[in-house]
Amino acid sequence: MLYSIFCYHSEAAAGQWTKQQEEAILARRRRVTDRLAARGQLGPVARLMETTTATTVRGGPQPVVLDGPFAETKEQLLGFYIVECATLEEAIEAAREMVGESGALEIRPVRAFRPASGAQ
Repeated sequence: MLYSIFCYHSEAAAGQWTKQQEEAILARRRRVTDRLAARGQLGPVARLMETTTATTVRGGPQPVVLDGPFAETKEQLLGFYIVECATLEEAIEAAREMVGESGALEIRPVRAFRPASGAQ
């Protein structure tokens, strides 16, 4: 089963990390992702740009395009990992090893959708 691991943290706090702090966070996560990659379980990984670069399209009779993120929240989505794990418990264990002392990692199952083939 594919799982997404979404990385949430205060964008302002993350923007103030020293180079050494960010490298330590990424090194901890790299230990987990390297292991997952070696087993063929790691899919796409992305670090998102700041929310100030976001554009939102809100649905309705006439969709509206807005500058900025959709949700006004305390923590922002900073990036994500796609991992293939046999169970939710395995995905939780990977997230536990990555999370560190602040922020949050949200795990959600992913249903692959391939519009070109019509398969799901």
